[in-house]
Amino acid sequence: MPDVIVLGAGMVGVSTALALQERGSEVVMLDRGDPVAASSYGNAGIIQVEAAEPYAMPRSFRELAAIALGRSNAVVWHAAALPGALRPLWAYFRNSAPARLERIARTYATLTSRATSDHAPWIEAARADRWIRRDGFRHVFRDPRDLSTAVMRAERVTRDHGVRFEVLDGPALARKEPSLRRPLAGALHWLDPWTCRDPGALVKAYTDLFRSRGGRVLHGNAMTLTRRAGGWHARTNEATWVGAPHAVIAMGMQSAALCRRFGLRVPLFAKRGYHCHFETRSGPDLPLVDVASSSVLAPMAGGLRILTGAEIAREGAKARHVQLERARNDASELFDLGDPVDPVPWLGTRPCMPDMLPVLGGVPDQPGLWAHFGHGHQGFTLGPTTAAILAEEMTGGAPVPSALTPARLARQ
Repeated sequence: MPDVIVLGAGMVGVSTALALQERGSEVVMLDRGDPVAASSYGNAGIIQVEAAEPYAMPRSFRELAAIALGRSNAVVWHAAALPGALRPLWAYFRNSAPARLERIARTYATLTSRATSDHAPWIEAARADRWIRRDGFRHVFRDPRDLSTAVMRAERVTRDHGVRFEVLDGPALARKEPSLRRPLAGALHWLDPWTCRDPGALVKAYTDLFRSRGGRVLHGNAMTLTRRAGGWHARTNEATWVGAPHAVIAMGMQSAALCRRFGLRVPLFAKRGYHCHFETRSGPDLPLVDVASSSVLAPMAGGLRILTGAEIAREGAKARHVQLERARNDASELFDLGDPVDPVPWLGTRPCMPDMLPVLGGVPDQPGLWAHFGHGHQGFTLGPTTAAILAEEMTGGAPVPSALTPARLARQ
């Protein structure tokens, strides 16, 4: 019998499995399908050590009005989703107040600051270095006023958290990105993040590393998890059961439904996001965030990946490509785009918590059951870091900080 079943095999799940494996545990991962097709594949591929402050909800009347009236490409919403999302969104709004956000960021920055160093040994061991660049990414600005505001914020974040950046004016940006089709006001170049030109391949490489060290990956339905004598058991697609004394829930948005069965109510809410790859006659050298469009342009192995901001929608709601079309039109002003590569744009879901912190630690009143989910936009960045913290407690080391544990939910 293994020591641990990890439910979910995306970046967070495989990181959990590897971290426990390195501490001497025998681990089985269980996933319903191909994890490389899920959100671990569909992101921008940036290990964001500069993201010391999590993504807060806009609080100015101008920004909120633009979202409400459909004028912002940062967030779009479906009316049918609002009744179910109002409570977590209100909590998210309250936690985005400056004083609360500052307190949350003190915890969050302890995670992001170590993200690249936690990825590094697995990138080396998995021989995945060919997908990684270590020279950062850029936020680009069309309006000089927006650039000026961003520089002031970046200076504060640097002062508080030690991240590094440099400012590029328009001509300097044009020299760095000679394929730009029009002049821009300038850019912030965040120097410390790493970027990955194939996020799915990196997750697969980590999974192959886990297997090479003796781990097993099984397909099955994690929602069958049940507690029996001797531990936790789940059913595989082969109609057999796998059991272990410990189980870790690392299933993204599906984690809340499974936790509810065991008495833990988790206020997860979903931010959907889209991407599509395009052939590029010319494109950016480094990934960039087009701030005016609230989109990311990331050079990938499969073409130029254009990614959108957030969409608030009910589970299973029909895809709406309005953000992606706006992002594509804006990107075509900057670079010479070719035809779409993907027959249908990709759609994924970011599992977000109202307090913007991931959930990791023991599930209350359920011995041997552990939580590891709720990373929002940063599962790809933080998977190895939060996995190391969780694995340490699970194997008898230091406990998970109380600000991250499931027990905090009772206090909210």
